[in-house]
Amino acid sequence: MTVQDLRDVLRERAEAPSPGNPNRHDQVSARIRRTRLRRRATAGAGAVAAFVASAVVGVLLLPGTAPEVISAARVVQEMPAGLPEKFTAGDGTAYRRLAVGTIKKEGAKKVSLTVPVSGKPLDVAMTCDGEDFVNTPRVSVNGNADTGAQVLPCEKAMELRPLSLVRRGATEATVTFDTTVVGRGCVQRKKDGPCVTPEPKVATWNVAVYEWTPPARRVEPEPVKDFPDRVDGWKLARSAAGVSDRDSSFTLVVKSASGKIGMDQLCTGDLAARMWFKIRVNGTDAPMVGGCNVWKSGDYPMALSEYDVPKGSRVTITGKIGFWGEYTNRPVRWSAGVYVK
Repeated sequence: MTVQDLRDVLRERAEAPSPGNPNRHDQVSARIRRTRLRRRATAGAGAVAAFVASAVVGVLLLPGTAPEVISAARVVQEMPAGLPEKFTAGDGTAYRRLAVGTIKKEGAKKVSLTVPVSGKPLDVAMTCDGEDFVNTPRVSVNGNADTGAQVLPCEKAMELRPLSLVRRGATEATVTFDTTVVGRGCVQRKKDGPCVTPEPKVATWNVAVYEWTPPARRVEPEPVKDFPDRVDGWKLARSAAGVSDRDSSFTLVVKSASGKIGMDQLCTGDLAARMWFKIRVNGTDAPMVGGCNVWKSGDYPMALSEYDVPKGSRVTITGKIGFWGEYTNRPVRWSAGVYVK
């Protein structure tokens, strides 16, 4: 009997229903709280990373590869909290865990998981037991950094991100989660305050690799709430909207008396965190914005990206929109707004 066979038997005999998606409400709330900090950080795909060598810790064996019969008690002990074996996302997408591991506060600082590749999309998942500004694991596939798989600094609720570097036709992939990678950016804690690089802290990370089955039919995302007309001294000048699998660009023209504009994005759909926006202001590339806020209730989660522009002149903003990873039949509805003073 393989590990997967034993898990299936345990699940079938369990009295409780399969766990609901643990990734939806808590993750959205956490993302809103930290979007401003993340967007002001200079770390990301362009940060210079220095890799420190360390040992790779052992992990739970993959389905079908166990050289021994594993007891039910051991299987239960090796299931980290918050990383269920199977679950269904809010849009009905079915997820199945392929491998799981742990990076503890003490000991080795990275873990590698080798997983089978069936052709279905792969995601990584992480939960964190620690504080803000810990060394978030950097994810690589077969030794190549996968920037689309990065997560927020430290979340107790499960975060899912796509693996976008899995080679087509491959039968397996080795995914490494490494907390020894250096390249943290500074964080501006207060408006107009200094940008400070926080001292890195340690945490325990539970990590896993999942595969998911695309929905048989396209899942229509719900409408996006309208941007507020006025907020914190800013006035909405123009906005554009679309759906990711049909609309991948926009152009907006505005004027700013103060010489400043602010841009924000709102989305709906389970994969909103996987969207990226490449912005050009008067033909000049601006830093890419990753992720997209989901606003369903409460105060508007403002996270403006501010740009200096000529005072009183026409400003042309163009944007291109894309995804990290696979999104078959799981589109995101997006809206981009430009605010002026």
